[in-house]
Amino acid sequence: MAAVAPPMSDGIGIANLPNQRHKIVAKRGAHFTVMVVGESGLGKTTLVNTLFSTELSPAKNYNRRHHKQLDKLTEVEIIKAELEEKQFKTKLTVIDTPGFGDYVNNRDSWAPIVDFIDDQHEAYMRQEQQPQRQDKIDLRVHACLYFIRPTGHTLKPLDIEIMKRLGTRVNLIPVIAKADTLTQNDLALFKQRIRDAIKSQGIRIYEPLIEPDDDAAASEHARILLEAMPFSIIGSTEDVTTADGRVVKGREYLWGVAEVENENHCDFRKLRSLLIRTHMLDLISTTEELHYENYRHAQMEVRKPGEQKPRKFENPKFKEEEEALRKRFTEQVKAEEARFRQWEQHLIQERDRLNKDLELAHSTIKALEAELDNLGNGYRSTNRR
Repeated sequence: MAAVAPPMSDGIGIANLPNQRHKIVAKRGAHFTVMVVGESGLGKTTLVNTLFSTELSPAKNYNRRHHKQLDKLTEVEIIKAELEEKQFKTKLTVIDTPGFGDYVNNRDSWAPIVDFIDDQHEAYMRQEQQPQRQDKIDLRVHACLYFIRPTGHTLKPLDIEIMKRLGTRVNLIPVIAKADTLTQNDLALFKQRIRDAIKSQGIRIYEPLIEPDDDAAASEHARILLEAMPFSIIGSTEDVTTADGRVVKGREYLWGVAEVENENHCDFRKLRSLLIRTHMLDLISTTEELHYENYRHAQMEVRKPGEQKPRKFENPKFKEEEEALRKRFTEQVKAEEARFRQWEQHLIQERDRLNKDLELAHSTIKALEAELDNLGNGYRSTNRR
């Protein structure tokens, strides 16, 4: 019996391509990598667990975080999980950065974070250059949540320094942690100060595009997300009961409950929408088409095809610094040697002077002894007479 052909519809079928693409994506699933950066105790782990409605990482104990002062290292921890919703699977990777900003001297504490982002671009680029590219490992960071301490003032110098470096490498999304510690007026003023600092310092952050061909609802949603940045966040995985009997995720205080998903309390739902519901694919494509291509272009300008990336001490910038230090050290050694020779010459002259004085003293003593002997002989001759 002959197979029955599918019913023909109007047109040639190009309009059905999105459906085909949907089937491919649904079959393959997706992978998404998010990095969280900020000082300890700002609720990074709690927010990630709340965002994805699962315990990706247990809560950390920060009671002894200041006892690690001697380590002075920012670590990079990788957490992987597979999430499923309505039979669609997503491989999620969370990059945590414990230790950042926890020390008295935080100079270069951002280096392990920046190096990790660059290393993932480098690893992916090298895999693309291989003959077999089926099983590529991709840990390129699609979004970086930078947690700002709710001081109520503005960005700290450490915040500005690392945000400048991150903004050129990754989709940077600033968030104000523990927004329930500020009043609504203080929070609004704090947000404006952060926006002003970001603008004046030239920090690049991720901004949802408002396309001309978007419908009114999509354009309005993107505009709302832009106006909410930096997102104010309340993180909690605990169920609490409100005054009207509702059970919600939030934090309970004497004055009431700060609800995680209440848009009058914080921007959690807006952040979740940006990361997952509406802009996840844009974050992924921006990483591939902008940040990765910028890295790839910069490397191809200074390296030959297949050439290894220079290690830090082989980097031309570090070579210049090393040469400058070596030159400075050589000059200091020469100056010390000249000073030592001058001091040695002075000692020799002083020794010669003392020797001459000693010889003169010996001569004087001998003359006095001879004169004393003559006086003694004269005295004895006088007594004999």
